[in-house]
Amino acid sequence: MNGHLPVMGAEMLAALAPRDGGSYCDGTFGGGGWSEAILGAARCTVWAIDRDPEALVRGGTALARWPGRLHLLPGRIGDLAALLEAEGVYALDGVVLDLGVSSFQLDDAARGFSFRFEGPLDMRMERAGPSAAELVNRLPEAELADLLFRFGEERASRRIARAIVAARGVAPIVTTSRLAEVIRSVVPGKPSAIDPATRSFQALRIAVNDELGELERALAAAAKLLNPGGRLVVVAFHSLEDRLVKRFMAEVSGRAPAPSRHDPASAIPHRAAAFRLLTPHAARPGAAEVAANPRARSARLRAMERLPAADGGEP
Repeated sequence: MNGHLPVMGAEMLAALAPRDGGSYCDGTFGGGGWSEAILGAARCTVWAIDRDPEALVRGGTALARWPGRLHLLPGRIGDLAALLEAEGVYALDGVVLDLGVSSFQLDDAARGFSFRFEGPLDMRMERAGPSAAELVNRLPEAELADLLFRFGEERASRRIARAIVAARGVAPIVTTSRLAEVIRSVVPGKPSAIDPATRSFQALRIAVNDELGELERALAAAAKLLNPGGRLVVVAFHSLEDRLVKRFMAEVSGRAPAPSRHDPASAIPHRAAAFRLLTPHAARPGAAEVAANPRARSARLRAMERLPAADGGEP
């Protein structure tokens, strides 16, 4: 697995329950850890998707290990249905999504995802489209503040946006270290707290790659492709993703709160649940995994299973 340590791999396999002859989609191939775990657990087929060309290049070794059973597809998880249909795949027995940025991307200074390394302020998973530097240097102050607050839940977003605009007026902000320095200059850190630049870097990465939009489209597509008994397993690493996954799974499994009787939506006939929620509460990584891999500490796993057609309809 190229030294890649997949987060919550054991919990993912238990929730997915891969079976011989099954067809599965790993929507976020990354280092290939989850795909290889599924292939090793059952004599099945895995269709793996990744938008990062470098991930697909690394996947060449995995392809050689699993000839005819692992298929790598370049593309975004939001286009999951179209990518699979192009391969003649119209139904699946399971879908797994390991959200966020991979360890390979974080640890490569040239990709510009992390403030831990000096590198270009890029953050593009596909190396195409506007980079983080373009957003930082071109967005008006109010739009930049809104972006930091919406995608990073950064309470100091206005202060940070003001500082960024002042700094870029002196010279364009084109490196990870300079952006981090600008943020730290107006948001002092504490020894026991996360780095002041963390939330802003998260916000920019999410915006650059439209991560929440891709996730929404992927969840809807995965739900439609699942066979009866098919399962969707998602691991999220921050609250924005996790809330989106939690809300989607609650809605299609009939767990969403009923609307107020004063709400016009209450007049709409109730639709039978199409899925069974397998995780009433998000599963968390064990202490041993967190100790071995600190990046796992914020992981949250949620899963659901499609009910037989007689028990539910389309989500």
